[in-house]
Amino acid sequence: MSAFWAAESPRREARRQVIAETAAAQIGRLSDREVTIAGAIAYWCEGSKNKPYRKKENRVSFVNSDPRLILLFLRFLTVVGVPQVRVRCCVAIHESADAADAQRFWQEVTGLPMDQFRRPTIKRHNPKTNRLNTGSDYHGCLVIHVLHGLELYRQIEGWANASMESAVLPD
Repeated sequence: MSAFWAAESPRREARRQVIAETAAAQIGRLSDREVTIAGAIAYWCEGSKNKPYRKKENRVSFVNSDPRLILLFLRFLTVVGVPQVRVRCCVAIHESADAADAQRFWQEVTGLPMDQFRRPTIKRHNPKTNRLNTGSDYHGCLVIHVLHGLELYRQIEGWANASMESAVLPD
Protein backbone atom coordinates (compact mmCIF):
# COMPACT_ATOMS: atom_id res chain seq x y z
CA MET A 1 0.00 0.00 0.00
CA SER A 2 1.36 3.39 -0.95
CA ALA A 3 1.92 6.14 1.60
CA PHE A 4 -0.96 8.07 0.04
CA TRP A 5 -3.45 5.23 0.55
CA ALA A 6 -2.10 4.45 4.01
CA ALA A 7 -3.16 7.98 5.02
CA GLU A 8 -6.18 8.33 2.74
CA SER A 9 -7.98 5.06 3.52
CA PRO A 10 -8.66 5.86 7.20
CA ARG A 11 -9.90 9.35 6.25
CA ARG A 12 -12.29 7.94 3.67
CA GLU A 13 -13.53 5.29 6.08
CA ALA A 14 -14.16 7.91 8.78
CA ARG A 15 -16.09 10.07 6.27
CA ARG A 16 -18.13 7.04 5.14
CA GLN A 17 -18.99 6.28 8.75
CA VAL A 18 -20.11 9.87 9.48
CA ILE A 19 -22.34 9.92 6.39
CA ALA A 20 -23.88 6.53 7.24
CA GLU A 21 -24.52 7.48 10.90
CA THR A 22 -26.07 10.83 9.90
CA ALA A 23 -28.36 9.11 7.40
CA ALA A 24 -29.37 6.47 9.97
CA ALA A 25 -30.23 9.19 12.50
CA GLN A 26 -32.55 10.80 9.92
CA ILE A 27 -34.61 7.59 9.74
CA GLY A 28 -34.90 6.61 13.39
CA ARG A 29 -37.26 3.83 14.49
CA LEU A 30 -39.86 2.81 11.90
CA SER A 31 -43.58 2.96 12.64
CA ASP A 32 -45.76 -0.04 11.81
CA ARG A 33 -46.94 1.79 8.67
CA GLU A 34 -43.35 2.36 7.58
CA VAL A 35 -42.47 -1.28 8.28
CA THR A 36 -45.42 -2.30 6.10
CA ILE A 37 -44.14 -0.12 3.26
CA ALA A 38 -40.52 -1.21 3.68
CA GLY A 39 -41.49 -4.88 3.98
CA ALA A 40 -43.69 -4.79 0.89
CA ILE A 41 -40.95 -3.12 -1.16
CA ALA A 42 -38.33 -5.54 0.19
CA TYR A 43 -40.60 -8.43 -0.80
CA TRP A 44 -41.14 -6.97 -4.25
CA CYS A 45 -37.35 -6.87 -4.66
CA GLU A 46 -36.42 -10.19 -3.05
CA GLY A 47 -39.58 -12.32 -2.96
CA SER A 48 -41.16 -14.65 -5.48
CA LYS A 49 -43.71 -12.99 -7.74
CA ASN A 50 -46.26 -14.11 -10.27
CA LYS A 51 -45.22 -14.16 -13.88
CA PRO A 52 -47.59 -14.29 -16.86
CA TYR A 53 -46.26 -17.80 -17.55
CA ARG A 54 -46.23 -18.93 -13.89
CA LYS A 55 -48.84 -18.10 -11.27
CA LYS A 56 -47.77 -18.75 -7.69
CA GLU A 57 -49.83 -16.15 -5.91
CA ASN A 58 -50.75 -18.52 -3.12
CA ARG A 59 -47.09 -18.62 -2.15
CA VAL A 60 -45.14 -15.99 -0.27
CA SER A 61 -41.41 -16.80 -0.40
CA PHE A 62 -38.70 -14.32 0.56
CA VAL A 63 -34.99 -15.06 0.06
CA ASN A 64 -31.97 -13.19 1.35
CA SER A 65 -28.54 -13.65 2.91
CA ASP A 66 -28.54 -10.45 5.01
CA PRO A 67 -29.67 -11.16 8.59
CA ARG A 68 -30.94 -7.58 9.00
CA LEU A 69 -33.16 -7.84 5.94
CA ILE A 70 -34.44 -11.21 7.15
CA LEU A 71 -35.31 -9.62 10.51
CA LEU A 72 -37.03 -6.70 8.76
CA PHE A 73 -39.15 -9.15 6.77
CA LEU A 74 -40.05 -11.13 9.89
CA ARG A 75 -41.05 -7.90 11.66
CA PHE A 76 -43.12 -7.01 8.59
CA LEU A 77 -44.94 -10.34 8.86
CA THR A 78 -45.69 -9.65 12.53
CA VAL A 79 -46.89 -6.10 11.82
CA VAL A 80 -49.28 -7.26 9.08
CA GLY A 81 -50.72 -9.97 11.32
CA VAL A 82 -49.14 -13.20 10.09
CA PRO A 83 -48.94 -15.66 13.00
CA GLN A 84 -45.44 -17.03 13.54
CA VAL A 85 -46.75 -20.61 13.22
CA ARG A 86 -47.38 -19.96 9.49
CA VAL A 87 -43.67 -19.27 8.86
CA ARG A 88 -41.37 -21.97 7.52
CA CYS A 89 -37.68 -21.52 6.78
CA CYS A 90 -35.21 -23.31 4.57
CA VAL A 91 -31.48 -22.64 4.27
CA ALA A 92 -30.16 -22.59 0.70
CA ILE A 93 -26.43 -23.15 0.73
CA HIS A 94 -23.56 -24.40 -1.43
CA GLU A 95 -22.47 -27.98 -0.89
CA SER A 96 -18.96 -26.88 0.09
CA ALA A 97 -20.31 -25.06 3.17
CA ASP A 98 -21.48 -26.37 6.53
CA ALA A 99 -25.27 -26.66 6.18
CA ALA A 100 -25.85 -27.68 9.80
CA ASP A 101 -23.88 -24.70 11.07
CA ALA A 102 -25.79 -22.40 8.70
CA GLN A 103 -29.10 -23.77 9.94
CA ARG A 104 -28.07 -23.07 13.55
CA PHE A 105 -26.95 -19.57 12.53
CA TRP A 106 -30.32 -18.75 10.92
CA GLN A 107 -32.23 -20.21 13.84
CA GLU A 108 -30.32 -17.93 16.20
CA VAL A 109 -30.90 -14.92 13.93
CA THR A 110 -34.63 -15.51 13.59
CA GLY A 111 -35.37 -16.92 17.02
CA LEU A 112 -37.73 -19.40 15.36
CA PRO A 113 -37.95 -22.95 16.72
CA MET A 114 -36.13 -25.69 14.84
CA ASP A 115 -39.41 -27.39 13.88
CA GLN A 116 -40.15 -24.40 11.61
CA PHE A 117 -36.98 -25.12 9.62
CA ARG A 118 -37.05 -27.54 6.73
CA ARG A 119 -34.15 -29.58 5.42
CA PRO A 120 -31.54 -27.32 3.75
CA THR A 121 -31.45 -27.00 -0.02
CA ILE A 122 -27.95 -27.80 -1.21
CA LYS A 123 -26.61 -25.99 -4.27
CA ARG A 124 -24.25 -28.16 -6.30
CA HIS A 125 -20.82 -26.69 -7.00
CA ASN A 126 -20.10 -25.44 -10.50
CA PRO A 127 -16.32 -25.74 -11.00
CA LYS A 128 -16.39 -22.95 -13.58
CA THR A 129 -17.52 -20.47 -10.92
CA ASN A 130 -15.03 -18.68 -8.71
CA ARG A 131 -17.17 -18.20 -5.59
CA LEU A 132 -16.18 -15.51 -3.13
CA ASN A 133 -18.91 -16.31 -0.58
CA THR A 134 -16.96 -18.92 1.34
CA GLY A 135 -15.50 -19.35 4.81
CA SER A 136 -16.93 -19.15 8.30
CA ASP A 137 -18.92 -15.98 7.52
CA TYR A 138 -20.89 -17.71 4.76
CA HIS A 139 -24.29 -18.94 5.95
CA GLY A 140 -26.10 -19.26 2.64
CA CYS A 141 -29.49 -17.68 2.07
CA LEU A 142 -32.57 -18.07 4.18
CA VAL A 143 -35.81 -18.76 2.36
CA ILE A 144 -38.90 -17.74 4.33
CA HIS A 145 -42.17 -19.34 3.22
CA VAL A 146 -45.53 -18.18 4.57
CA LEU A 147 -48.14 -20.92 4.63
CA HIS A 148 -51.59 -20.09 3.22
CA GLY A 149 -50.20 -16.96 1.61
CA LEU A 150 -52.83 -16.14 -1.05
CA GLU A 151 -54.35 -13.14 0.72
CA LEU A 152 -50.96 -11.93 1.99
CA TYR A 153 -49.48 -12.09 -1.53
CA ARG A 154 -52.33 -9.96 -2.85
CA GLN A 155 -51.88 -7.48 0.00
CA ILE A 156 -48.13 -7.24 -0.61
CA GLU A 157 -48.79 -6.64 -4.30
CA GLY A 158 -51.17 -3.80 -3.40
CA TRP A 159 -48.86 -2.22 -0.82
CA ALA A 160 -45.85 -2.42 -3.14
CA ASN A 161 -47.76 -1.01 -6.12
CA ALA A 162 -49.23 1.83 -4.04
CA SER A 163 -45.80 2.67 -2.61
CA MET A 164 -44.11 2.71 -6.00
CA GLU A 165 -46.92 4.62 -7.72
CA SER A 166 -47.16 7.28 -5.01
CA ALA A 167 -43.41 7.78 -5.13
CA VAL A 168 -43.47 8.69 -8.83
CA LEU A 169 -46.64 10.77 -8.91
CA PRO A 170 -46.14 14.55 -8.78
CA ASP A 171 -47.42 16.32 -5.67
